[in-house]
Amino acid sequence: MGSLLNASVVNVALAANVSYAVEDLVDAFHKIHPHTKVNITLGSSGKLTAQIKYGAPYDIFLSANMDYPDALYKERLALTKPIVYAKGTLVLLSNRSRDFSKGINIVEDTSIKSIAIANPKTAPYGMATKELLLNEKLYKKIKSKLVFGESVSQTVAYTARATDIGFIAKSALFSKQMKKFYKEKNWIDLDPTLYTPIKQGIILLKHAQDNHEAKIFYDFLLSQEAKEIFSKYGYIVK
Repeated sequence: MGSLLNASVVNVALAANVSYAVEDLVDAFHKIHPHTKVNITLGSSGKLTAQIKYGAPYDIFLSANMDYPDALYKERLALTKPIVYAKGTLVLLSNRSRDFSKGINIVEDTSIKSIAIANPKTAPYGMATKELLLNEKLYKKIKSKLVFGESVSQTVAYTARATDIGFIAKSALFSKQMKKFYKEKNWIDLDPTLYTPIKQGIILLKHAQDNHEAKIFYDFLLSQEAKEIFSKYGYIVK
């Protein structure tokens, strides 16, 4: 009875960094499958993984890295092996114009008193930021300035409204609210060779066992059409 009632509903657990692309993804899917309802739950990859382990009724999980879906697959909570659906990159953003001629070393300036980063313990983009700062011998120098966001979306909010500067997912720049920020004036790309590429993973979860629509949406997220949407939002999909 339960699987019949839920047959036209797909519950998706989504890492916060993908929130900016998800509307376009769902809209494109609905052009093919207009009667399937897609429920999106946003959060940090770590917290969503914990929810799945405790029985949260998600059908699909899009993580901000591969570690979490790998762990769920090993615990037999997934129907499919984790697949990389996109690679995310970091940018350094300021809510006002700055001279970025120093590149990442701008974080050492005395005018920069607060720096937003995602929590390295729960958010893969936070792990990548910490790795980047350690590789550049900057982490210890600026540690006292750091303000930790629970997820990438919270870190974006801190950067846009409160802190002097912040490390965010490039995908966040593509939201409507962020279009007022310009490259080289408000943000710069960061060298992706200075941190481990953020391979983002997708799995079809055990809860989707009898949900045909979930399998269809999962396949769509790995399609060429979805790759083009991810690419439009700043992800690497090669």
